[in-house]
Amino acid sequence: MSAIAGIGILPERIVRFPFPFPHDTYRYTTNVEPAGTPVTTRAGGWGEHPVDIDGFYLDDLAERDRILDMDPTRFQALPHMEIAQWDAMLTLMKMLDDAYPQTFSLARDGKLWRWCNRALDVEQAFVFGERTTLPEPPLRYIGRHIQEDVVLLDQRNGELWGDAGLVTFAADWSLRFDVGMSFLQIHGPVPRVHAEGVIPRAQQFLMGLEAGQRYRRTNWSLSVDRRLDQSTETYPVWGRDRRTLGDGPLEQVGRRLNLRVEVQHLVRLGVSGTIMFLIRTHLLPFEDIALVPEWAGRLYRVLEELPDDMAEYKGIARTRGPGMRWLTEYAGVRP
Repeated sequence: MSAIAGIGILPERIVRFPFPFPHDTYRYTTNVEPAGTPVTTRAGGWGEHPVDIDGFYLDDLAERDRILDMDPTRFQALPHMEIAQWDAMLTLMKMLDDAYPQTFSLARDGKLWRWCNRALDVEQAFVFGERTTLPEPPLRYIGRHIQEDVVLLDQRNGELWGDAGLVTFAADWSLRFDVGMSFLQIHGPVPRVHAEGVIPRAQQFLMGLEAGQRYRRTNWSLSVDRRLDQSTETYPVWGRDRRTLGDGPLEQVGRRLNLRVEVQHLVRLGVSGTIMFLIRTHLLPFEDIALVPEWAGRLYRVLEELPDDMAEYKGIARTRGPGMRWLTEYAGVRP
């Protein structure tokens, strides 16, 4: 917990939450900035490390293991992405070692690397590029040590291609469906961005990244309950709750409805030249947001102003109304 001037003592999940709205309105933009610079919010701050370990670490990894056991297709890798997988794994291990040396360590002795995750009580020796030295493919292996989803973008023929990934916490999309698609194809359904040129500009920016460069951006939606997995494969499990949230008692909305924020990092890998796309999902219920009055008011105004086509694409057309009503009645927000 942390004491915030004018607010009081807040739990760590609120203090570290990446509240995504700098303004009272929201539109799609590339909104990228250099990674690794801490961001100060009204409740605290976030953003010091490209890989983020928090109090949900063990729970999130257990959920990832459960999902992978149930549906192994959440990991996808086209054959030509083998070296990119190793490159991503080693880069992520170095990031973890740099950011959290008390929990993770990576050491090298000639060709042999030694990886240690003390939180999971795991040690693994491996040789870069030799599959027999790991218990599973490199990207799937490192995915069991981080809370982020990972997509690897290959660059060829003047375009980016989503050719590998480990995604267990998708929000209304499917890696199994998107693997092998171009960057422009993957973003085809997003409203407004094509007419405004956002996606082509984003692709040009990414293709211009040099080895080792790291950038970040945020994205957001709403989720009912703390459900990380909202992939299209599991829509029958979570879709009904999104449709029926407004049918239940209004007082429950504050507990059940979450602001879902993705902190997305974009890293040009040095060995393969691949772009690693990290997606870390954070969920915070409206009742926690209400503890920071400035957040509650801004969230209400963003939801109120958001155009219908964007609300429909984000899947919040049925949940923003109950959320706004709860914010006015229980959080004291004035329309």
